[in-house]
Amino acid sequence: MAGANNSFSEDFILMGVSDHPQLEMIFFIVILFAYLLTLVGNSTIILLSCLDVRLHTPMYFFLSNLSSLDLAFTTSSVPQMLINLWGPDKTISYGGCVTQLYVFLWLGATECILLVVMAFDRYVAVCRPLHYTTIMNHRLCWLLAAIAWLGGLSNSLIQSTFTLQLPLCGHRRVDNFLCEVPAMIKLACGDTSLNEAVLNGVCTFFTAVPLSIILISYCYIAQAVLKIRSAEGQRKAFNTCLSHLVVVFLFYGSAIYGYLLPAKTSNQDQGKFISLFYSVVTPMVNPLIYTLRNKEVKGALWRLLGKGRELG
Repeated sequence: MAGANNSFSEDFILMGVSDHPQLEMIFFIVILFAYLLTLVGNSTIILLSCLDVRLHTPMYFFLSNLSSLDLAFTTSSVPQMLINLWGPDKTISYGGCVTQLYVFLWLGATECILLVVMAFDRYVAVCRPLHYTTIMNHRLCWLLAAIAWLGGLSNSLIQSTFTLQLPLCGHRRVDNFLCEVPAMIKLACGDTSLNEAVLNGVCTFFTAVPLSIILISYCYIAQAVLKIRSAEGQRKAFNTCLSHLVVVFLFYGSAIYGYLLPAKTSNQDQGKFISLFYSVVTPMVNPLIYTLRNKEVKGALWRLLGKGRELG
């Protein structure tokens, strides 16, 4: 235990792709480009949702929450990735690693809940259109958003604290791009079966269960859409729901693969790239998915640009 305690005062080493140094600059450029797109795309959605009165609806309230989440999600890990990929220093302080562990898990769990909330919003909009404004009132929207953020925080406090109790026995090489629970479990020199069982149980609750709820809700949504007589109405409902479903499958698919596989038996290289996918790629493509097929967002953007030109 003395070795484990000493490791707490030392830096960790984020290995990344240091075993393939020729790839580091390529990864640096790709991740930097993805991060810049994430910042621009998600900031644009937040700005439009705040400034355009036509987007002051529950759907865009939750979408701006998702964009805020993605901004924080990437910022909690990507800058450190870029620093480690740029030069020979691959270290991260113990405090930095712990902070990254808590924040990353908090925001990841929050997104799991928020995607369920967004599915509920779509269910009410399509299946209960006449009662939509009554059900999805201002108070309920804020309550659902608060449940998502606080639920994710509770998960992080429990799971991250439990993970940090493992004896590290001096091991400081994290074979990943960031400090996250599966990678930290691999550092432990003791029995991790209980931690893996807790990880699988919690992640099943935050991934498999919400995904099942979302898919069931979309079965009801599909039935309701097919009953819409207007072809334009069907197309609009289909486009809105399809965007959310694509985001759901991208996020939950990578999260389930990265967290529900046995921590010590899964292929570490695959685990590294899966964590890179849901920490870098998914937050980047979310705003693209929601805007490319969404006339309301594109219209709000053109109106904002038009006002900018008039003021100029």
